[in-house]
Amino acid sequence: MNIRHLAILSAAFLAVSCSPKAPEMQDHAQQAAPSAPPASAAQGNYKEMTPVMDTLKNPSKATEKAPDTFKVKFATTKGDFVLEVTRAWSPLGADRFYNLVKAGFFADVAFFRVIEGFMVQFGIHGDPEVASAWRGARIQDDPVKQSNAKGYISYAMAGPNTRTTQFFINYGDNARLDDMGFSPFGKVTEGMDVVESIYSGYGEGAPSGNGPDQGRVQMKGNAYLKADFPNLDYIKSAQLLN
Repeated sequence: MNIRHLAILSAAFLAVSCSPKAPEMQDHAQQAAPSAPPASAAQGNYKEMTPVMDTLKNPSKATEKAPDTFKVKFATTKGDFVLEVTRAWSPLGADRFYNLVKAGFFADVAFFRVIEGFMVQFGIHGDPEVASAWRGARIQDDPVKQSNAKGYISYAMAGPNTRTTQFFINYGDNARLDDMGFSPFGKVTEGMDVVESIYSGYGEGAPSGNGPDQGRVQMKGNAYLKADFPNLDYIKSAQLLN
């Protein structure tokens, strides 16, 4: 399948900015596809999220409205961190994220694009069949109500109204992304040191860097990542906190 690379930045932005490229996704020609010390465990009870394969392979069933606020604990190969989501900041984005967590989407999911001082990107499922099911499941954009400050999480995009399952957590003040439509829906409240320790040695993704090619991740999943990029860190699970 032919892959065409869609950069989220316009030529004007590229001309005036020498900072890292905005979080982006790649697009497939036939089907729209998503294209930088350990913390202590979160206190309180949590709901264990096991994969619900019917929902994982059928995004049309993942439409539950999220609570006004909720927390998610991520267990990763570097330790745990907690995200707090505020639905009012980005309602459609919060709803999609909530449904992904409930469906058990975040199991063995790689942090495949990590750029020091900029951001860490993740959200392509390691099973190509599941990744394929979500490639066309786009949601509309939300207005930007919060800035892309350190620790805030937003969706990666391939243009307007292309959000699917890819996310990035800001490593610094990336306010320049606000005017580009990247709408934060939550922030890291525990374990930012874990987030910042995620392996970044591969740098920017292919074709402009030495990191993973998003098209190949979509088509081959974790088999490609674990063979060619063995040092990547992964999300082991995501759990809704009570």
